[in-house]
Amino acid sequence: MDSTPHGAAVKAQGLGVKGPRGWAFQDVDITAEPGALIAIEGPSGSGRTCLLLALTGRMKTAAGKARVGGLSLPKKMAAVRAVTALAHVPGVAELDPAFTVAEHLHERALLQRRFGSPVRALLRPRRERRAEARGRIDAALEAAGLDPETLPKGVRTSVRDLERLEALRLSVALALIGSPRLLAVDDTDMKLSDEERAQAWALLRKLAAAGTTVLAVCSQAPEDALVVSTARRPEKPRPEPEQKTESGSPAAKPEAEAAAEDGPEPEAEAAPEAGTEKNIKNEEGAADALAEAGRA
Repeated sequence: MDSTPHGAAVKAQGLGVKGPRGWAFQDVDITAEPGALIAIEGPSGSGRTCLLLALTGRMKTAAGKARVGGLSLPKKMAAVRAVTALAHVPGVAELDPAFTVAEHLHERALLQRRFGSPVRALLRPRRERRAEARGRIDAALEAAGLDPETLPKGVRTSVRDLERLEALRLSVALALIGSPRLLAVDDTDMKLSDEERAQAWALLRKLAAAGTTVLAVCSQAPEDALVVSTARRPEKPRPEPEQKTESGSPAAKPEAEAAAEDGPEPEAEAAPEAGTEKNIKNEEGAADALAEAGRA
């Protein structure tokens, strides 16, 4: 384990996840110290969420090696899950729009007390346990920057009535109730205005500065974040072997080939972009891998 009391170091080399129809992502390298702000950047369908799930022990890797908080993946997936938490991962960990803020907080506190606390904690008096749960909730709300008093109906406000940034803060607060060493947030800047996006990154930056390692999926990372990209590198086309005559000199090119080098005819259809077929297969692999994680 790391010697640090809280944040988890993240190290990965050649990491990859493969779905039934192909790779979700490949060849990802990361070196991040405890308390780092890590931004997973890349186009939609490039395996960003799959990488987030893999680094939190919720999706099995198929290539490379990784360590989170000193725990190796995929060997110690259960142990990694115990020290990490997810916030707003569609299909895996998301808010119920019919629940109120209070119901979400109460449910998470009960789950934490039942499954995240040592057995001896369950033997303490009920009043003591309730006070501890209330303290965890208050601390998580404060850290996430969510004041229930500012909501339309206070803690009785339904999730469906929350603004996008408020819902993000609630998701983060729920994840923080378990005091994770690594907080993973999906779709950090989706559907946010520029001002809201700045506030969201300010929140995550504050959590990282307090010691929690933060892993955030985004479309555009801030300059001060450690950026990890899942974008595919374009493959270099292989040069065709040069044909030679019996005397060893280069063979003359047919007129049709020579004309093609001068440029296509105006009516000619442009050739498909190199690697397009592979990118499609990779996106299918990412979707399949994510679907498997959602069913797990």
